[in-house]
Amino acid sequence: MISIARGLLLLSTAGAVSLPLVVPTRHAPERRTPGEAGVQYSKSQVEYYLTQEEMAYARPGLEVEIVDVDIPADGHPVVEVTYVDEMGQPLDRSGVLTPGTISMSWVIAWYDGDLRQYTAYTTRDQTSPITGVTENQASSDSGGTWEDLETGRSRYTFGTQLPGDFDDSKTHTVYVYATRNTADILGKNYYSDPTYDFRPDGGEIEEQWGSLSTDTCNTCHDPIAMHGGRRRAVNGCVMCHNPQSVDPDTGNTVDMKVMIHKIHFGADLPSVQAGIPYQIIGFRQSVHDYSEVVLPQDVRNCWNCHPEDVPQGHVWYSEPARASCGSCHDDIDWETGEGHNGVAQETDNQCSLCHIPQGEFEFDASVIGAHTIPTKSTQLAGLNMEILEVTDTGPGSNPTVIFQVTNDDDSVVDITGLDRMRIRWGGPTTDYTADFDEDAFDAVVSGDMYMKTLSEPIPDDATGTWAFSADVYRFVTIDDGSDEGLEVREAAFNPIYYAPVTDAEAEPRREVVDLDKCNVCHDVLALHGGQRFAIEECLICHRPDMTDEDDRPEEEAPPESVHFKYMIHKIHTGHELVLDYTVYGFRGSENNYNHVGYPGDRRNCEACHLPGTYSVPVTDDALETPTLRDWYTPMLPAAAACLPCHGTVDAAAHAYVNTAPFGESCASCHGDDREFSVEKVHAR
Repeated sequence: MISIARGLLLLSTAGAVSLPLVVPTRHAPERRTPGEAGVQYSKSQVEYYLTQEEMAYARPGLEVEIVDVDIPADGHPVVEVTYVDEMGQPLDRSGVLTPGTISMSWVIAWYDGDLRQYTAYTTRDQTSPITGVTENQASSDSGGTWEDLETGRSRYTFGTQLPGDFDDSKTHTVYVYATRNTADILGKNYYSDPTYDFRPDGGEIEEQWGSLSTDTCNTCHDPIAMHGGRRRAVNGCVMCHNPQSVDPDTGNTVDMKVMIHKIHFGADLPSVQAGIPYQIIGFRQSVHDYSEVVLPQDVRNCWNCHPEDVPQGHVWYSEPARASCGSCHDDIDWETGEGHNGVAQETDNQCSLCHIPQGEFEFDASVIGAHTIPTKSTQLAGLNMEILEVTDTGPGSNPTVIFQVTNDDDSVVDITGLDRMRIRWGGPTTDYTADFDEDAFDAVVSGDMYMKTLSEPIPDDATGTWAFSADVYRFVTIDDGSDEGLEVREAAFNPIYYAPVTDAEAEPRREVVDLDKCNVCHDVLALHGGQRFAIEECLICHRPDMTDEDDRPEEEAPPESVHFKYMIHKIHTGHELVLDYTVYGFRGSENNYNHVGYPGDRRNCEACHLPGTYSVPVTDDALETPTLRDWYTPMLPAAAACLPCHGTVDAAAHAYVNTAPFGESCASCHGDDREFSVEKVHAR
């Protein structure tokens, strides 16, 4: 939603963090050059657009460092801390000498290296108004005192008193999560939440937590920012989210290794499948229901969250335990052995006897074996399809596609043994208006190549360049330890070949998004049954005029648009959608996307897009999109890209009144270097 307030343009979009965005609208004589005074800002950052005067006043950023921790005889920890801006200059905690008050909350806990978990000294009693149960939970410190030593440096004494018998030989960690409140100045706050490990006896630290990395989480979450956006360091999260903390309303533990596994498995949890929702009731009785969460990749991709380059990235397979394993496999009764081949398990001591890190065979009882993804099995030969050439592509001609199908070892594949071998083509590449597909099992063998002359000619009125692709797969039965084996669909990555129809030379489709960026979250983006991978092929079918009319029941008319940019923006907006977005697909399947939770910040267009590809005006060749179920139809190219995210009636009306029968005027305000350019209003 866009609104004007106090001369500032505020843009609020869905994401892991919902922050307003400011773009200065007062007339500024000069913009600050990125990199000036040693700090680099990109066009995706609010600070890029500040004048030198505004920059000097705001002094952006917050970097907090814990420089010393002492536990005196009275047991109240004392922490010395510094806090500076992005230039390394000291800030005033009270917000008087420098803008923006700085608030800090503190946690202190000790670490058990054998169990790899924390126990917090800072706790609170939480009583459920639903169950009447009281639980003592890890929490932040209260009742402490501050001593400001100088600007940018203070000493904090905890209100919490450590017990007299605490073990001073154990690793202890102090965690501070700090906020610099500059929302009224810049439309955003700054956060910093470092941790500090020490041994109270002064000994060398030998045990530290390190099962996850914040950077790894941020590949999807962009950034992970919980509890109002203030807590962003995973090694701080685990200090409270440990076994000592239970939600008294639901009885569910909020232990990190249990809670996070359950959240990411979400809708596929055995308990949820059985009809028991997975919920945590939090601050002010807010209900957080994770029963509809769908991880956008195979949940067995444990490596993606537990990479080997973190200190304890191996523990998921080297240290199996009931709590972590049972969080996903939550239909196991450890006392009776139900769901565990009848084997009861009173402790974790014997888990590794059966579940060794890795066995001799895939799909065995080893931890890595049990998490083998069938489509990544080493038993598969690997299937590849390449279009070498397409001839006779003029208007009215029947193209001949020359292609090769091979295994990973370069051996030639007999296509008659495949289960699907279908050529797909369409054009023009400026914006697709037609597409065709045809089986190619009757292709003629020519050495190690195949030649297929398509029965459908290029239309007489075709122009420009056309794209050719293919869907190719076979079913392979691999050994998964069962008597019957496991049938796997092994598919080839869709080849893309551009051929000129009326162009002098082939003009490839413009590149707007990057598949590698999609696969950061999706791991392997494989749609329509795991046979379509290439975005370039998606575009051939999901063209501007494409709807679900052929599959949609008559009583559910009118049809919904499945134009690629419109559809993908709608899907990733998900639960922030204003209107319903339901698409009917193969065999009448009903696919509603209003429950989708995008884990990042949608203002970061370059999480999916290539740089410079999401501005306006859109290319002159782009076509309009029929949007019969939206606020108005048709939408011209820019509106069809922007309104799926900015889906309110106000935004739609804004686009509508700035649209003429012959074009859109979006670029007059939102074009490059305009006051409200696309990059500027998405800056964060």
